[in-house]
Amino acid sequence: TAHYVMGGVKVDPYTQETSVPGLYAAGEVATGLHGANRLGGNSLSDLIVFGKIAGEQAAEAAKLMSHFTDVDQSEVDHVVAETLEPLSREGGENPAKVVSDLRQMMQQKAGIIRTRDLLLEAIADLDSLEERAAATSPGGGRTYNPGWHQALELSAMIEVSRMCALAAHRREESRGAHTRDDFPETDHYHWGKVTSVISMSEDGSMDIGYASYPMISEELKSLLDADDLHEEG
Repeated sequence: TAHYVMGGVKVDPYTQETSVPGLYAAGEVATGLHGANRLGGNSLSDLIVFGKIAGEQAAEAAKLMSHFTDVDQSEVDHVVAETLEPLSREGGENPAKVVSDLRQMMQQKAGIIRTRDLLLEAIADLDSLEERAAATSPGGGRTYNPGWHQALELSAMIEVSRMCALAAHRREESRGAHTRDDFPETDHYHWGKVTSVISMSEDGSMDIGYASYPMISEELKSLLDADDLHEEG
């Protein structure tokens, strides 16, 4: 079985710093160490090793800071208002229903077995789910309100789902946990040499680019079987 769909935040390989200065990521949120699938338990070693690196690098960066950047109070007020906004909505769906529909749709159309048509349907469905998510009504107050938490998380859940569906639609091959029924073969000579990089533009749309993998060092090659070196050809 596929443990989860591979992918994660792009980080500097030596410091774990993201493209946002001062923000570090490690573990499964920055996954990629184990390729297109992993054995159970390997994620713990990933977290321990790279979490340690991230913590040490963040500490070193903090030591070099001579002063704290002034915080724009208007930005703080905006985030607070945005966070509280779902509580003021009335007459909308329960966020739990939208979360459930999102999970079911992604499982059916972008889950284990994928095709071009199903992935295009998933992308279209995500647009509809995004509209529903923006109109949910969690009800209740600010104290222990799981519905409020779900209403806040839905936007990120839909964004990540869209990234998965877009990348899966573009990758016309089968590899590891990514199975395209319409492209059952593994393409070592194109897709095996690149990884998809998704970024978000200012208007909120997603752009997909590709980054080439570096060549495997001779030391690592000596530890691998010939069947593991297709992409080096």
